[in-house]
Amino acid sequence: MLNKLQQRLRERQTQELMRQRLTCESPQSVQVKVAGNSYLNFSSNDYLGLANHPKMIEAITKAAKQYGVGSGASHLIVGHSREHHALEEELAAFLGCERALLFSTGFMANLGVLTSLLDKNDLLVQDKLNHASLIDGGLASAAKMIRYAHNDMASLKRQLNAKAEAKLIASDGVFSMDGDMPQLAEIIEIKQQFKASLMIDDAHGFGVLGETGKGSLEHFVLPQAEADIYMATFGKALGGFGAFVAGSSLLIESLMQFARSYIYTTAMPPAVAAANRMGLKLVQSESERRVRLKDNIRYFRALAKQNKLPLMDSETAIQPLLLKQSNIAIKISNELKESGILVLAIRPPTVPANSARLRITLSAEHNKSQIEELIERLTESLKKIEL
Repeated sequence: MLNKLQQRLRERQTQELMRQRLTCESPQSVQVKVAGNSYLNFSSNDYLGLANHPKMIEAITKAAKQYGVGSGASHLIVGHSREHHALEEELAAFLGCERALLFSTGFMANLGVLTSLLDKNDLLVQDKLNHASLIDGGLASAAKMIRYAHNDMASLKRQLNAKAEAKLIASDGVFSMDGDMPQLAEIIEIKQQFKASLMIDDAHGFGVLGETGKGSLEHFVLPQAEADIYMATFGKALGGFGAFVAGSSLLIESLMQFARSYIYTTAMPPAVAAANRMGLKLVQSESERRVRLKDNIRYFRALAKQNKLPLMDSETAIQPLLLKQSNIAIKISNELKESGILVLAIRPPTVPANSARLRITLSAEHNKSQIEELIERLTESLKKIEL
């Protein structure tokens, strides 16, 4: 086995696809410290700038003094605290759902949903560019899984023609590597036509999209109830950690009884739940952060267009710069880092072959001069490559 692993790593190294980690020495912010150096950060999912918000720090500190650090057990033993319970109730009230259920991570939430609710007689139809956790959850499920071409409604209809006792459509609310969104109104019409259910993974939409931050459904002015299963995370717009699933009481009770990734894992620390509660409050009380983020997205895209940068089509905080070749993406990322800017290169197998990119993420905390500096550096680096 060791020889096989060594060979796989050598192959990935030869293809310049090895992943590397950065070790941060500062809080998440638009300025981060790595290995003693300060960088302008355009790689974080902290879209609203809440990860280091004073009220978030105060909430987690106060709860840690009351509850300690670890939760000590799973939710179904003695790990479910008042903080957890209050967070679930507040999420359900915010979204207008009957109930919500906490999971330790988004990956565990998607795995739990898809492995516990579907059986061998069911059909799972997923967008080809869904997050890895949805794909892996589908592979682990007993259901038959088929993937439809990205945002292709004709392809979705064809896949739904397969016979099954129950049919579930699963889609990201915002696609994490491309930054685009599904055609939710059309998907809802199709799900009704085929008597299917719909699951939305809104990890990158919850807290950011919609007039009040309810996410992708609110963005398209669609009823929240059209998502039979709604999953989102706390580690992005809310600045916290963990995930939840929201929907009907029947859905939540079923997950509590059958989702192995919920039943057989330690609950998130109560102090983290308290921080997530504060993040949810800030999403509702500091709506100006979403306004600033939208302004930053518009400003960045306008400047990118002026400088003819190869941006992909996205109106969200995720703004990918499509460079196709991995070596070019790495080269420009390294040049930016040398000039004090962090924008990480995303390469296969995370994205399809020949679609390497710089995944630029914007925050409400970025100012115009920082965005201008990024555009200037990107333009310089691309001109060098053209020459």
